[in-house]
Amino acid sequence: MNIVVCVKQVIDPEAPPASFKIDATSNKVVPPAGVPPIIDPYAEYAIEAALRIKDALGGKITAISLGINQLRDVIKKPLSMGTDELVLLEDEAFAEGDSWSTAYALAMAIKKIGDYDLILCGREASDWNAGQVGSGIAEILGLPSVTLAQKIDITDGKARVERVTADGYEVVEILLPALITVSNELGEPRYPTIKGIMAAKKKEPIIWKPADIGVDPAQVGAAGRRTKTLKLYQPVHEGEVEVIEGETAEEAAANLALKLREAKIL
Repeated sequence: MNIVVCVKQVIDPEAPPASFKIDATSNKVVPPAGVPPIIDPYAEYAIEAALRIKDALGGKITAISLGINQLRDVIKKPLSMGTDELVLLEDEAFAEGDSWSTAYALAMAIKKIGDYDLILCGREASDWNAGQVGSGIAEILGLPSVTLAQKIDITDGKARVERVTADGYEVVEILLPALITVSNELGEPRYPTIKGIMAAKKKEPIIWKPADIGVDPAQVGAAGRRTKTLKLYQPVHEGEVEVIEGETAEEAAANLALKLREAKIL
């Protein structure tokens, strides 16, 4: 099995909300000071899914990431977890893309890799939460795809996928090659081992520019966007607090019940 896994470096989604700032003029997020980036947590589930398949069937896993200023100690985590290669689409031309231009660049890079049976992505990225890039890659490459997988079994050139739904899950079977997006219901990703971390430090990623994957810079990044952000802002949550009083706890509870009835909550 030859598997390609798409990963992404993101701002740590666990950072305090107050640390995030918006530049209203440029409609961009200002990276919070002192908060280091991480590998997107959803992408780690895709890595884990790939490693489980490799554990069962053998093969090769290639992780691929697009972006600029990707910190090597961060972006090498897939290698330390157990992937075999890391390809970085790293050039200013790839910056500030939307779902389409990102999917197009990744699809062309995967096409250059060529020998693959399965492409895995996280269900979405934790920064924009759009959940569109995986399906976009499948459409561009003309591949069947399944989203929100919680379990993947490979047999006889087919993938049997348990796909998460609102009421439980459904079972879908597709022919390979295919693309599958992986949900967090898969189970916790494994931790990198000391041996894996040391091996990752010694292994350098493969760097590709737009010319290396045969695309015009005008087709990727900001130049290749098909959407425009009209307004980016932080929502303001406002509320009013009323203290319900009473001479005793029982009286306060009765007064609260009356207020809730007046508001037609009870």
